Amino acid sequence: MFRRREPVPFAFLAEADRFRSNVTPPPRERASLGELAGRWLLGLTLVAALVGALVLGMPALSTPSSTPAQQSQASQGHTQGH
Repeated sequence: MFRRREPVPFAFLAEADRFRSNVTPPPRERASLGELAGRWLLGLTLVAALVGALVLGMPALSTPSSTPAQQSQASQGHTQGH
C-alpha cells in the first residue's frame, strides 16, 4: 500500500512535503482607484482590438459568392475613357 521512497541525501528535502508553516502571509493591499481604472482601460482596449480585428478580417474569411466577379472601378473607368 505504501511505497518506499528513494533515499534523499538531505534530510530537509525528505521532510519538505510534510512541513506546514504556521506563519500567515500579510493581507493583500487593495488596488487604488487609479490602478483599477487602468486595468479596466487595458481590458477594454484589448477587447476592442480583438473585435476590430475580427470585424476587419471578416470579409477576408467570407467565401466568395456565386455571382460573377465585377470589374473594379479603376478598370471600368479605364475602359470607358477609350
